[in-house]
This record gives sequence, C-alpha cells and structure tokens, in this order.
Amino acid sequence: MNTRTPVETPNSTVVLSATFNDDCSCFAVGLTTGFCIFDSDGCSLRSTRDFNAGIGLVQMMGKANILGLVGGGKQPKFAANKLILWDDLRSKSVLEISLLTPVRGVQLSKERIVVVLQNSVRIYQFAKTPSLLSSYETAHNYWGLCRLSSKRLAFPGRTTGHIQLVTLGSGTVSIIPAHSSAVRAIELSRDGALLATASETGTLIRIFATSSCARIAELRRGIDPASIFSLAFNPSGTMLACTSDKFTLHIFDVPNPKRPAQPTAADGGAGSSEGGDGKGKWGILSKLPMMPRVFSDTYSFASVPFEAGDEALVGGLPMSENTTLGTSRPVKGTIGWLNETTLLVVGAGQDARWEKFVIQDGQDGKRMVVREGWKRYLGSP
Repeated sequence: MNTRTPVETPNSTVVLSATFNDDCSCFAVGLTTGFCIFDSDGCSLRSTRDFNAGIGLVQMMGKANILGLVGGGKQPKFAANKLILWDDLRSKSVLEISLLTPVRGVQLSKERIVVVLQNSVRIYQFAKTPSLLSSYETAHNYWGLCRLSSKRLAFPGRTTGHIQLVTLGSGTVSIIPAHSSAVRAIELSRDGALLATASETGTLIRIFATSSCARIAELRRGIDPASIFSLAFNPSGTMLACTSDKFTLHIFDVPNPKRPAQPTAADGGAGSSEGGDGKGKWGILSKLPMMPRVFSDTYSFASVPFEAGDEALVGGLPMSENTTLGTSRPVKGTIGWLNETTLLVVGAGQDARWEKFVIQDGQDGKRMVVREGWKRYLGSP
C-alpha cells in the first residue's frame, strides 16, 4: 500500500515557472491551468488566463501585451516544440514558431525572438512572418540558459563551461571560457556591460566585462557545492544577488572601474554583515601566507534565508533531455530588483511565494538585508 502523501491534489493549481520582465516591474507565472501576471511591488494580480491546460513558460516582452508561451506540465496547452506569441489585450495567439525539438527557453525584444533549444539557440526577426536571422550550436542546455540585452546575447558555448557572447549589431561572436564544468546560471546587467556566470558546482560566481570579455571579479557563494537558482544585477550593476538550493539569498558588491570603491567598515564607512566588503570574512586568516584561497576570496557582504516551501526537494523529475517544461522540480528563488536596494525572490510550485527584501545600514554601520514582506501569491498569506 502506498502511504506517501501526494505532492499535489488532482484539482490543485500549481505554478510551473516564474519570470520577470525587463525592468522587473511585473512577473509572470505559468500554471497547470494557464498563466498569471502580477505587479511586482505589491504582488497584486494584473492579468490571468485560464486555458484548463498547462503553460510551462511565460516570457514578457517589456511592458507590452505580447507574451511568449510554451506549453508544459502533465497536460500542456501547446506542443513542447512550439513557441506561441500571445497578444494578451486581444486574448489570442498572433504568431507561432514550430521547431524540431522541445523549446527550453525564450527571450523577446521588439526586434528579435530568441528561441532556446537543448543544443542550439535560434534568433528570429520579430515580424508577422518571422525569418531566421542566425542559429548557434550549444552544449546541452537543459535549463534553457540565455540572456538578451539591447546589444548583446549570452548563452552556453559548444564546449562545456564556455559562454558565447553575440554582439547583435555586427553578429560578432566572442567565446568566454567561464568554467571547467557545465554552466548553471547566466545573467547580463541591464545595460549589457556585465556578464555573471555560475557553474553546476555553484561555489564561485564569475563576472566579465562584455566589451572586452575580461574577467573582472570572482565571488565565492560558499565552500559546499550548490545548485544556483538565480543571478541578478541591481539596475546600476553595482550589486549582484544570488540564490541557490541552500535557500540563502546572497548580495555581493560588484567592482566597477567607473565608480569609487565601496568604503568598508575599516575605512569608517558602511561595511558588510560579513566583514567590510566581503573580503574580511575570515579576519586575520585571510592575510596569512600559504592559506587556501577560500580564506582570501570575496564573499557576499550580506545574506538572509528565503522561503522555498515544503516541496522544494520532493516531487518532479531532475532536468534531462526528456523532461517537459513544468514537470521537473519546481523553480525557486527567481530574483528581480525593484530598485537599487530592494529586490524580490519569487518561487514556483504548489506553495508559490513572493518575498521582498531591502538592503539597509545597521546600527553598527554594516549593511544587511532584511525581509520586508512575503505572500503566497496564489492564495492567502
């Protein structure tokens, strides 16, 4: 007799995915029954569509009413190999792109439609009849990793651990050997000047200048391996947030030659909750010769737990080439910055939560991150 508690009841609505729009003013969630769009700041419902079938991914095009939809879940609305462009004002599909393999990710702009497949990235012209502009081969990209800015596109390279960085105007492709193991997370700053990457090991985050592909920072999330859920720069690109399956939100300073160095507690200025600029986590040990590099690495200046719900590590399948969107383990810890010091962490699943965090100066002059509010956004808090 099976005595295990079911992960979901037959009639329950489950969030299959969560994504922010370009400026993080809204976030969209794909459901087992359709999709919803919420205003980010107060988590108020903005729009909802009930298809009585699953949407595995919703990607917004800025603040416009055009959405990219991919079917998902156990009863998908659309075939896994189709991208549907949906006009939410007219409540209808206005464009369809059919592929030979399942769609893993989507990025949209007014000029381009980027479709991410397991082993390629395809760029189409945004038109009534989309034309294929270019196609790039990649290593296995189960997670659909890809980020689009106004001038650049970043996605995994053909070699494991590498990143392809495409300059959209010229079509120039740069290859960045970011990691020795498979890439697990990619993020571009809003101006496209900075690229952040993390591997499946999840201990180090590397930041590159997209203009030169030079590595400008290496940040240590921790010593133990972890699966990185999300990376996100604040609007000015001066800070980077990170979440992982350790269920901790980390905030790092990002070095930038165009701005003065952040004063540390030792300088009499605002410091960090872990010791100044994050380099003082281990105190005097970091200054001793011949010590392992983990003692001198740059750590987050502040961290705080976020809620993942009870289902975080149960139910669903691990991501693989046969996994349909929305049937793997629920996505947790998706980050969106409302402004320079306020950010949200949104999760999917049956216990889908929205949390707001604010970076503040503590009484000791050190910066800390504080949870300001939270909500189960498909039900009562």
